[in-house]
Amino acid sequence: MNRHYSLVVERAGYRCEYCKAPEQAFNLHFEVEHIKPKSRGGADNDDNLALACTSCNVFKSDAVVGFDVITDEDIPLFHPRQQDWEDHFSVNSVNGEIEGLSTVGRATIICLKINSAEQLRSRKLWMKLGIFP
Repeated sequence: MNRHYSLVVERAGYRCEYCKAPEQAFNLHFEVEHIKPKSRGGADNDDNLALACTSCNVFKSDAVVGFDVITDEDIPLFHPRQQDWEDHFSVNSVNGEIEGLSTVGRATIICLKINSAEQLRSRKLWMKLGIFP
C-alpha cells in the first residue's frame, strides 16, 4: 500500500476525488495517484496526490489535459488540490450522470470516461443503496 494512503484517503473522505465513487463499495483500496504524473515532472508530495478509483486512475493515466467538445480546446484536467469539485461537476439525481459545469469538468469527464456504461450502472446502484453522492 502507498505510504501516503492514510493521509490521502482521510482527506478525500474515502471517495474517488474525480468521480466521487465510494471506496466502501469496493473490495480493494482506491489508488493514490499523482495529479501531475511523475513522468511529467510531478512531485511525490501531499499537494500532488489524490485518491482515485481504479477506473479513473486507469483512464487518466499520465494525462494532464483533456478535450472539451464545446470549446473545441485542450483543457487542463480537474486538480483536486487546487479546485473545488462542486465548481466543475454536478450529479444528475435521476440518471446518475456526472455533468460538467465548466471546461475543466467536461474535459475531465471525457478523458476519465466518468460516465461510461459501467460507471453509470454502478453509480445508479450506489444511489439506490444511499452511498452516493
